[in-house]
Amino acid sequence: MKPRTFFKDGKVNTTTMARIPTTELRKYLLTGQLTRRGCLHLRSSTLAPPILPLRTLSTTPPTPSDQQPQIIPLRKQLKEQAKAAKLSGSPKKKLKKSDNQTVPGWDLTVGIEIHAQLNTPSKLFSPASTPSSSSDDAAHHHHPNTHVAPFDLAIPGSQPSFQPTTLIPAIRAALALNCHIEFISRFDRKHYFHWDQPSGYQITQYYHPFARSGSVTLYPRDGIAAEDGEQVTVGIKQVQMEQDTAKTLAQPNSTHYLDFNRVGVPLVEIITEPCIHRPATAAAFVRKVQMLLKSVDACISGLEQGGLRADVNVSVKRTGEEELGTRTEIKNLSSFKAVEDAIIAERDRQIRVLEEGGRIEGETRGWSLGSMETRRLRGKEGEVDYRYMPDPDLGPVVIGRDLVERLEETMGMLPDEEVGVLMGRFGLSERDAMALMLMKGRLEYFYGVLEELERMLGVEAVEGGEQRHTILAANWCLHELGKLAEAEEVGEAAAEEVTSQVPEQDLAAILFYLHQKKVTAKVAKDLLWDVFRGTIAPGGVTEQIDRQDLWYKEITEADYAAIADEVIEGQEKVLQDFLKFKQGKSKAYPQGKLGFLVGKMMRAGPEQGKGMDPASAERVMRVRIEQVYLPRLEEA
Repeated sequence: MKPRTFFKDGKVNTTTMARIPTTELRKYLLTGQLTRRGCLHLRSSTLAPPILPLRTLSTTPPTPSDQQPQIIPLRKQLKEQAKAAKLSGSPKKKLKKSDNQTVPGWDLTVGIEIHAQLNTPSKLFSPASTPSSSSDDAAHHHHPNTHVAPFDLAIPGSQPSFQPTTLIPAIRAALALNCHIEFISRFDRKHYFHWDQPSGYQITQYYHPFARSGSVTLYPRDGIAAEDGEQVTVGIKQVQMEQDTAKTLAQPNSTHYLDFNRVGVPLVEIITEPCIHRPATAAAFVRKVQMLLKSVDACISGLEQGGLRADVNVSVKRTGEEELGTRTEIKNLSSFKAVEDAIIAERDRQIRVLEEGGRIEGETRGWSLGSMETRRLRGKEGEVDYRYMPDPDLGPVVIGRDLVERLEETMGMLPDEEVGVLMGRFGLSERDAMALMLMKGRLEYFYGVLEELERMLGVEAVEGGEQRHTILAANWCLHELGKLAEAEEVGEAAAEEVTSQVPEQDLAAILFYLHQKKVTAKVAKDLLWDVFRGTIAPGGVTEQIDRQDLWYKEITEADYAAIADEVIEGQEKVLQDFLKFKQGKSKAYPQGKLGFLVGKMMRAGPEQGKGMDPASAERVMRVRIEQVYLPRLEEA
């Protein structure tokens, strides 16, 4: 026992604190109970936040009383705050993102730390399963404090046990980032006290990480700032494994619940060199890293889903100065837009402080959705404050050269190579190729639909060959499915899983009939909605078309010509525009006037266009104008 000194009522008091018995410590960790013995005065507001019970105990939170204020969702609060800030007015007009990448006379420097949750079945130092890998039913999957082991809760006497399976996705992630794998790495303890870290330290790889010296190359298609030119290479200082902390669930009346399911979940921390100088490029880097990690199946989910978090270090200096300015860190940015907006806000704040003669403090700052500036959280802690030390309970991690070579051989295509294939072999635009790469599960879905469609068509897509069906499939996988997700009747969860509600073979069947001009585009879209709503059973597209007689029966060429002649009658002024172009008096072909006449054809046709193809109607109208009506005008 050692004497302890503390302050009470303005006076210094010295007392002796006894060792806390194990039984009392267990009650505190498992149920949040704290003994009153020996306390001078106890207020409920001074207690640590209550911890939710474990698997063997009830996990239902206490029922709020009738007097408790109504709970307002955090997202709604943030939106209301942003709306209030906008209504209050701003002294300066907000610049467009493209105009806000640089500030004359100042240089921006950004370094990024990305924490990505690894796709593993177990935690880093215990056999407990990760919440995302549980094979139990969905209800159990979301119960708090059910994926824990004694070491996760820092139960006295428990020891860490490194789980080798966590190493595979970590190495894949490092290889995707072009890193050099260190064949021997070690774990360190990073000491700090917070309620989400029961052991009082985090196990990481500060001094001896398992990967170093990587790089990621960014291109304009990735969304870099125009000022950065054709490409930017971002250096990766190191990639290290570490354990995650508990999840804090905020409740009304300054109450917090703790869910220890996330404690010990394996992460990789990706630390860049301070070499990024534009906010848009920083957001593009985070987006590219997410795409790389997903492509090698190393990360379970993306930034918006919580499987990846980004911290940015921001500093400014006057142009021409050699030494970098004092940096501040902005923690836990949860979207690509937040990364860019937070950097812009912090850059502008630092410039404003320096121009007013102030000094930048090294500190940790926060950012909220809809904010116009960052907010101070705490003073910046350095290496000495964290008291890094080698973990005495864990030996070195030895990685075999043969394992690294095997993982390199089985990596598959990385995003840049795959974008090239989508553009070259399948004829997609750069924008659509990038969209397929970024949307969750959409690229795999596109490949599945395309494979089934080509089986029906009996063709094989090759570079320089037939690409109309590949572009058609990509447009529907992106845009028509996107319309389903944007519909008001579709919730957020359904929007993310929209592909699971439209089987690949059913969409391929719809596209096959559309490609062969056996159904119209309108009928195809209606069929897609019926499949999505479940009106059509899986595999029942053809049967539905037969039952409702939705087959497209196109009118003859003579019928097209007759309708075109009927529409052109009385349109002499419109025909004069075509004559001027033919005679060279007008440089631009009157495409708008042609579209006007085709529209009248579609409305004049049988049952307002039923049985008519717009492309065929345009072709016939163009031929009739050039071969029949313009010669008549010239003769007149």
